[in-house]
Amino acid sequence: MARPQNVSLTEAIGQIKDGDMLTFGGFTVWRRPIAAIYEIIRQQKRNLHLVEVNGGTHDDMLVGAGCVGVWESCWSGHELYGKLGGNLARKIENKEILYEDWSHIHALYRLAAAAKGVPFLPTYSAIGCDMLNPENDNLGKAGLRDGSNRHIGKHKFVTYKEPFTDSEITLIPAASPDWCITHVQMVGEEGTVRVDGLRFSDEEAIKASKHNIIIAEQVVPEEYLRREPTRNMLPGYFVDYIVELPWGAHPTGLYGAYEPDGPFINHFFKSTRTQEGFDQWAEEWIFGVKDFEEYLSKLGMTRLENLRANPALGYSSKLKRG
Repeated sequence: MARPQNVSLTEAIGQIKDGDMLTFGGFTVWRRPIAAIYEIIRQQKRNLHLVEVNGGTHDDMLVGAGCVGVWESCWSGHELYGKLGGNLARKIENKEILYEDWSHIHALYRLAAAAKGVPFLPTYSAIGCDMLNPENDNLGKAGLRDGSNRHIGKHKFVTYKEPFTDSEITLIPAASPDWCITHVQMVGEEGTVRVDGLRFSDEEAIKASKHNIIIAEQVVPEEYLRREPTRNMLPGYFVDYIVELPWGAHPTGLYGAYEPDGPFINHFFKSTRTQEGFDQWAEEWIFGVKDFEEYLSKLGMTRLENLRANPALGYSSKLKRG
């Protein structure tokens, strides 16, 4: 199998096509590939289909920028800061985006099924919940379950009477994204992926996806990673493209490297309550800088150093908390 290509962020994101299905590593405001999100917006990708175990700051940015045609997940927001995804909520209320609501376990099972190479996984979760009311099958009501879209199945779910105890169980269909973009602490030169701290559902998301872009704080020799193989998450044959990009998860946090930038996330939330506000924010922080390096310069070294984790503690000792 070919080794992954080491490319620039612009080159990696350039492989994504309009209409592709995407998912992302990380969780809410932790380890999200925000530099890649900025580049997707900068390249003006359109009609993307997002399938996620859990949304966050990153997908709210994509939705606000008009990059997303379909959003499927259980929640979107800014976790620690007690705020829901304002851009997603606005677009849904204005009927500017198609969405499909899932329970958290349903969203995970969709990727886990694809990762295992099976067409569905069974669960009792959410039976009787309005989430499984056929009236709330939004993609079906939009006429998109006719087989014309390779990302959308014939059914949102199927209720099945299993033959062992004659109980009813729900079959949740697999989702196999075209791309998963994941930000990690380290990746080897041949693609071995190392994640320190919580791994969330990254393994399922990466294995479920047809192609993978790994963005890392550091690209390191494979020999270094092989000294402690149990710390590695995945081998390199899952990886298509490697991008080395320190601070590439900002303003979300990266365990052992830097904290989430709470003031930045709060500013984003407050500034983007309207489409005009989002456009102004994007003009300043995405289109107003030529690349991620200029973005970091705009943030300033003092701000970044305050976020940097103390290597002995795993978190920043400079930030005020509480």
